Amino acid sequence: MAAPMAWAHGDVTPQAVDTSALPKLGDQWRAENPFRGNEAAIKIGTSAYNQNCARCHGLEAISGGVAPDLRKIDGECATMKDAARRTACVKEIDEYFSSTVRAGRSRNGAVYMPPFEGVMNQEAVWSIKAYLETRREKPF
Repeated sequence: MAAPMAWAHGDVTPQAVDTSALPKLGDQWRAENPFRGNEAAIKIGTSAYNQNCARCHGLEAISGGVAPDLRKIDGECATMKDAARRTACVKEIDEYFSSTVRAGRSRNGAVYMPPFEGVMNQEAVWSIKAYLETRREKPF
């Protein structure tokens, strides 16, 4: 049973996400997640994550070790006592997240994560981030 699951890792064909229920964000990519805490976005993000990310990053964002555990993506921010530093940290992680999802990741010619720009719009990317924020290992 483990063999089919292992085979699926990295075998990702990006899937389009229906974001028609969300406000349009425009062409200019936001630096911060505008859907933080938005229940509709979290619902869409949950589905989008399951369709596009779970194969590698794990069900409910709990990695099996193949790809980074996305519950920990802003873990350093959660431990910051200073509110201004924590806010700056979260913004930096938001920018890192959106740029990584858009461009994908490759190393030495090997694709570790496919690029999703052109497949997922800004609303889809930020809805996935909104979902991941509900799965944080260290809540704020």
